[in-house]
Amino acid sequence: MLGTGTMGGPIARNLVRTGFAVRAWNRTREKAEPLAGMGAAVARTPAEAAMGADFVLTMLSDLDAVVETMEEEDGAFGAMGPDAIWLQTSTVGVDGAQWLGQLASEHGVAYVDAPVVGTREPAEKAELLVLASGPDELRERCAPVFDAIGTETRWLGTAGLGSRVKMVVNMWLLAVTEAAAECIALAEGLGVDPREFLETVRATPLDTPYLHMKGEAILERSLEPSFKLRLAAKDSRLVLEAAERAGVDARIARALHESFLRAMNLGHGDDDMAATYFATAKQPAT
Repeated sequence: MLGTGTMGGPIARNLVRTGFAVRAWNRTREKAEPLAGMGAAVARTPAEAAMGADFVLTMLSDLDAVVETMEEEDGAFGAMGPDAIWLQTSTVGVDGAQWLGQLASEHGVAYVDAPVVGTREPAEKAELLVLASGPDELRERCAPVFDAIGTETRWLGTAGLGSRVKMVVNMWLLAVTEAAAECIALAEGLGVDPREFLETVRATPLDTPYLHMKGEAILERSLEPSFKLRLAAKDSRLVLEAAERAGVDARIARALHESFLRAMNLGHGDDDMAATYFATAKQPAT
């Protein structure tokens, strides 16, 4: 397991709980140390974690971190056996997934592009949705790993299709978060209790559970990160890049990205992505 942060830590714990022998590595070792108490081995390098492993699972912040972890001097590629499978679950975008597939091919490593849908809470509950894509003959071997971390695995075809679908899903997810923030800010600006808005749409065709999750986080100022705003900004950039590649004028995605960057400039980059509210509110608070 390479990467034991907000998402990778819960994923590693669920793998241990379901009986997998896990060697975990994280660039900041302290974030991996708690796994030792569960029976996982904490590795000093990615290579040490990957040595003799049947699966190498990466859950890292961005494309650069994935490439460095796999290719650096003590990277995982140099230690992976001929039958090992690389399960790449980080969100790296369309071009990033293609590049990683090429790197895997150059190193003779089987590659499954498998970004996940879900934030910290679904990760902790093993309720992620896995968007897997790769060689069909690997599905059976990969199934126990994906079953340990999620409630559903969607096999979408050749490697890279998982990341393409993830871009579309992320567009929706980020848009709902921004819409919740702007609706609450508008309600406040009009002198309306924002909870009246939440109750008005509850259990109607306009409703979605994510609206209430992010809405309550904003109203309670409970912004411990389920998914950090700076990572949402990274993901919105990847959506924009994918849209440009596809010839789509993604105006909403562009507005999302700008709002996330404004909130980051206000000091909320390490808060939950619901902190985009502060880029919209009349009087941003901290």
